[in-house]
Amino acid sequence: MLAPTFAFRYIFSKKSTNAINVITWISMLGMMVGAFALIVVLSVFNGFEGLVLSLYNSFYPDLEVTAVAGKTFEEDSTTIKHILKLDGVYAVSRVLEENAYFEYGTQAQLGTIKGVDDNYNKVTTVSHYVRDGKFLLHDASLNYAIIGANIGMPLNINIDHSMEPLRITVPRRGVKNAFVPEEEFNTMSAIPGGIFSIQQEFDSKYVFVSLDLARQLLGLDNRVSGYEIKLKDGANAEKARAQIEQIMGTNFKLKDRYEQKADTYKIMKIERWVTTAILGFIILIISFNIIGSLTMLVLEKAKDISILKAMGGTATLVQRIYLLNGMLASTIGAAVGMILGYAVCLLQIKFHFLKLTNGGDSSFVIDYYPVVLKWTDPLVTIGIIVSVSLFASYFPAKKAGESVMSFK
Repeated sequence: MLAPTFAFRYIFSKKSTNAINVITWISMLGMMVGAFALIVVLSVFNGFEGLVLSLYNSFYPDLEVTAVAGKTFEEDSTTIKHILKLDGVYAVSRVLEENAYFEYGTQAQLGTIKGVDDNYNKVTTVSHYVRDGKFLLHDASLNYAIIGANIGMPLNINIDHSMEPLRITVPRRGVKNAFVPEEEFNTMSAIPGGIFSIQQEFDSKYVFVSLDLARQLLGLDNRVSGYEIKLKDGANAEKARAQIEQIMGTNFKLKDRYEQKADTYKIMKIERWVTTAILGFIILIISFNIIGSLTMLVLEKAKDISILKAMGGTATLVQRIYLLNGMLASTIGAAVGMILGYAVCLLQIKFHFLKLTNGGDSSFVIDYYPVVLKWTDPLVTIGIIVSVSLFASYFPAKKAGESVMSFK
């Protein structure tokens, strides 16, 4: 208990040189700010990661089946029935995608049509994000289109005040260099039935139509670009995937939700760790204050060191005193910073006082910084603080231990 007692006393006792007190408090304040920043930034990253994942999860299915070669393949109703019989499978939807040219009134826009069947709403939750109109693709007499917000805006589509059709044009398969240029394209129309808004990547790209309309437009009677599969809650995803792969065979590839957007998920992880590393480096720079204060403390307490030696104190004891001194200064500052960080995060979760925008209309899904607290974040913070503190305290502590050996 001797080393902790001395270490704790040296932190709060008044030194003869006031600069030592100032540097010590600055180092503690720096560690407090560093720990506070780590907790807050990591929690905000957690919040944005969760938000982005929820948005992607609303669009991408649990599993997607596509052809290894080619953009489309022949639909097989028997295969779909076999997949639906599996214990872990809830629903299967057939989809057909192709790039298209959209015209509405005098405006035009490029995008992608996605033809989906009536099971699509069982596979994804895109229908939850329709902000104008409803997710209805056809009735007894009309075909409807559900349009991404960033496509609908430049087209000046108003769901409530217009029955003008949306004209959809795609290249006609197998026709090139026709004598009449119009013969190289197929054009069909659909009534704008809804505007969806999930996030920019989807809002700027997709227009949903019925699978039958997409097939007529593309001249593909019984072909699809993929099967999108929803698993039952609590289902064994790996087992279901292996069973579906066995049913589909080697000519098809199966992707889970993460593989469908692997690059995005990797970038999110890299951004998180890069930010953590930058903040860790800043804390390392701050720790040089610890080196300075401990070095000056060793010089000031030279008389104490000689007394300890006379009383039988060893170099190891002296090293432990100064090592603990630096560690305590860092951890006290870090503990206060973590408490403040958690307090700010809890207040943000409850009151949403930190806004993403200054008010008014916003294209963001939410108007405040999302925050999610995870138990791993304090461990990362403590790990960084302890590592940096050990590094910063080691050299002055070693110098103090060597000074014991120099006293006669």
